[in-house]
Amino acid sequence: MSSLVVEQTWLVLVDLLTDLKNKGIDVPTSINENMRLLRTSINFYKADTTHPDMMKELKRINDSTNSIQDPLLSLAQDVSEEYYGEWLEKLKKVSQGEEIYKTSKTKSRFMVGAPPGFNAARVTLKEPLAEERVQDIAEDNNLIIEFVEDNVIAIYGHGDNVKNGLKKIGSFFKDY
Repeated sequence: MSSLVVEQTWLVLVDLLTDLKNKGIDVPTSINENMRLLRTSINFYKADTTHPDMMKELKRINDSTNSIQDPLLSLAQDVSEEYYGEWLEKLKKVSQGEEIYKTSKTKSRFMVGAPPGFNAARVTLKEPLAEERVQDIAEDNNLIIEFVEDNVIAIYGHGDNVKNGLKKIGSFFKDY
């Protein structure tokens, strides 16, 4: 199985949410925000599932999933019992470890290890920049910049410094 049960459950809930909206059902806007937060939590959990603190994170993910799943299933039941049954069956299958949705096997892009109190940004460059140019921007703006790949950099620093650094890096790629 290439994806976690919580991730498959999230995918089923996203599909249900989308289908309900396509049917013209009024879904509370808080569910959208909770879905985004849940996805972020899942990515955080996937970054290192073996870490001892991740058991607490998994419990929080399951609680969040339930708080989203219950109102969505209630809305599905309002559509029809058959419709409700279809979605309940999908959720049952993923809870038993069946993979309904294929997920990409790319490494999570969740940034871990940012120094406490620092903001972080990850930038995929159109084309690689010379390391000297990047280091100059880092020094000028009080930033920590590290190359993740040839064309991907991670930037750490205080809010305004990160913004200014991003603007300077972006200026290399403006088409005039």
